[in-house]
Amino acid sequence: MLEHIPHWLGAALKSVRAGAENLAIAQLPIDGRIAPMELTSPAFPSEGRLPERFTADGDGVSPPLTWGEAPEGTAFLALLVEDADAPAPAPLVHAVVWGLPAGSARLEEGAIAEDGNGHPETGDVGRNSFFREGWLPPDPPTGHGDHRYAFQLFALGEGAGDPGASPGRSALIEAMDGHVVGAGLLIGRYSRGEAQRAAPEAAGLSPA
Repeated sequence: MLEHIPHWLGAALKSVRAGAENLAIAQLPIDGRIAPMELTSPAFPSEGRLPERFTADGDGVSPPLTWGEAPEGTAFLALLVEDADAPAPAPLVHAVVWGLPAGSARLEEGAIAEDGNGHPETGDVGRNSFFREGWLPPDPPTGHGDHRYAFQLFALGEGAGDPGASPGRSALIEAMDGHVVGAGLLIGRYSRGEAQRAAPEAAGLSPA
């Protein structure tokens, strides 16, 4: 959809961005109670460019993700993917996954897809900003510059709320409130109509 925005308009909107400070992970308290988790992808390095395969310019499937051991007290995990640079007041939601098993360590390529009410052993894929279950492929406006796609993993303790089947971002945030015991962050970048910079070497990022 956004690939049809002309380059001049995308460039004119470069300063209009949701902002990393509005990502869900940026709202967590910084007080040492939340353990950092390593979140990586075998498909791209931290702060590196997302391969086209995972975007609206390619097959549009979700990328593979891997993560380290969850902290003690984790009941299950949740994943939220947001575009910090969407030309909107709030980040655009590209994926929601609720109820991943605490002992899980990866999501395979293409795993973030429509799944109805989900399954206790694999979690429940929620609704993106287009109100559809599954992965919303990155589709930044041409000329708008780099977009940072924030893959945010949350380890949740006992007592987290019930966001309902196929939850959206608001339901996810409300259910997680006060129950996050660990978190990890992985940034993937994508742009259209821009000179591409060399990707840095893979490195883990913490929410601190």
